[in-house]
This record gives sequence, C-alpha cells and structure tokens, in this order.
Amino acid sequence: MERDMAVLNIRVEDRVRDQLKEMADDQGVTLSEFVRDLLMEAVVPVYQREVEHGEESAPESMPIIDRQVLSLLHRILARVLPEDANDVDGDRDYQLKRAHILEAGYSGEYWYEVAGFNTELSKRDCGRVSDILQMFRVITYSVEHLKEEGSPVDDKLAIQLEFQGFDHNDALEGHMAGYVDFLMRGDRWTELKPQLKRNDNGNSHSRVLDTYLRMLSEYRRIMDGRERGHGRLGYLLSREELKQIADARVHPSNRRHSQ
Repeated sequence: MERDMAVLNIRVEDRVRDQLKEMADDQGVTLSEFVRDLLMEAVVPVYQREVEHGEESAPESMPIIDRQVLSLLHRILARVLPEDANDVDGDRDYQLKRAHILEAGYSGEYWYEVAGFNTELSKRDCGRVSDILQMFRVITYSVEHLKEEGSPVDDKLAIQLEFQGFDHNDALEGHMAGYVDFLMRGDRWTELKPQLKRNDNGNSHSRVLDTYLRMLSEYRRIMDGRERGHGRLGYLLSREELKQIADARVHPSNRRHSQ
C-alpha cells in the first residue's frame, strides 16, 4: 500500500536547476527523485548515536590548530603508555586511532574527543550546591546543640532535616551529586557524611532540588531577619526555625492538605 505523498514546490535559479538535473542524470534518476533523496538525507538520519544524560555534545568542527595539538598529545600518550595499558586512557592503538581521526578530519568521529565528558555544571548551580550544603551544616549543628542542651528535636523532624543527597537518575541532580562527592573528598563537610551514608550514599532516588531550594529560601529569610553580633552561637537555629525550614519542604499548593 502506497502512502500519500505531499507535493513540495520550490523555486531555484535556472543554473541551479541545470546543475541538479546534470547530477540526477549522472546517477540515472529523475530530477524529482534526486532532490527528494537529498531532502531525505537531510531530515531522516539512518542512525543517530544515543547521547547519555549530561554527556557533552561532539563538536561539528575544530580549528586545525586544536586538531594539531590534540593529535600530538594522543601520539605522545601512545608512546608513554605501558604495553599492557587498559585503563581510561586505553592502549597505544586507541590513542593512535584518535590521533588519526583528528589528522584526517573525520568530523563524524570527533565524539571520541568528548566521550565521557559532562556538560558544564553552571557557576549558578555550583553555588546552589554550596549554599545547600552550608544550610544543612547549620541545621546539623543546630540539632546537635539542642540535644546537648537537653531539648532534642523529635525523630521525625530530625529525619526531615537530613541531607539526602540528590537524584542520581536525573541529569542535573546527578551532576550535582558528583559535585557533592568532589567537595566532600578529604575532611570537608564531615558532619554531613553520616547523613549521606544513611540515605543510600547520597542517592535520594527522587528529585529533591526544588525541595532544597524552598528550604533554602526559608533559611535565608530567617537569617536575613537576624540582628548582627549574636555571638559565637548566633548562627544556630531554634526549634521553631528548624520546624519552619522543614515545613518549607512541602510545596505551597500542598501545605493545606499536609497539615
């Protein structure tokens, strides 16, 4: 059964029409068939490589100086790799293959140069992660201080105020989770590490960024309303303030139903 075919009328200069007709004759097809095949090639890919979440798109072109520099680096690496190399750098043949791609200008294979690279995590999103960590740091110290003072918060509130990490299955949040892991290497943010361990090593399994941003807005509102010079413990949060931040986890449209 033949499908209905739409008719597309286009206008071109006579010289262009003549050139197209000559090219069609060389291939032994009609002018209409030749133009139709060109259009199909442009809009219907036979194969399209699947791009992973957050993976950097391959460049469509590279300046020749960049190709020369990268090719030279691949050739140098090929000569310094041990014979049994099989790590992220591959082996000698793999590096020479990448050099050849660049030297030959096979732009369709440039994805080799960015394979494994993530898109950038913007400065704004990096700042958001740092602000979220700082908020949970203050929350953690505040909860511990209340416990030391003999007035601990209840378990439900304490759990609501734990840092759960980010959703590893979401492109942006997964990238943020990687940034958290980077920031926590060594002895940084040690007070939050037990919380991540309790929450599947920082995989929230659902998107939490919007929740954190609502909590962060309430935290900023509380801090902005304070007078300066409260002393060494002036940054700590009261039980009521902790409850306000926990309540901000719920979207405003759902708060009436959650009460």
